[in-house]
Amino acid sequence: MKSITKKRTKAYFIDLAISTAVVGVAEYFLRKKVKNEAIHALVTPSVVACTLECAQLLRSGQTVGYKKMGLVLESENGSDLSTNQIIKRTFYRDTFSTFQFIRNRQEFEKSGGEILPHDSYARTVVKEV
Repeated sequence: MKSITKKRTKAYFIDLAISTAVVGVAEYFLRKKVKNEAIHALVTPSVVACTLECAQLLRSGQTVGYKKMGLVLESENGSDLSTNQIIKRTFYRDTFSTFQFIRNRQEFEKSGGEILPHDSYARTVVKEV
């Protein structure tokens, strides 16, 4: 596994831990208002994680995990990241990316971990700072 891929994995787990903590706090307040357990199990974690990631990436191109691991997310063409790019990237990563990676692993390993299926789809690239 390439160095940047390891860093991306560690960054993802850091961001996951942070979003899990935020979900715990959000659920504490939402339990009084929303009684449906499906909302707490499916909707709240997804919405919180996506919102946190989008806000951080729009602000600086880095999440807390990316900053800790020395990574930055950039647009392929060098322009600022758009909201649409970030949402497409997040949605694709959480749905189709794993299947795409398994089916065509050698193609994505050529980029050294800078471009994974969800990056390719959203036209983004992860670089070391």
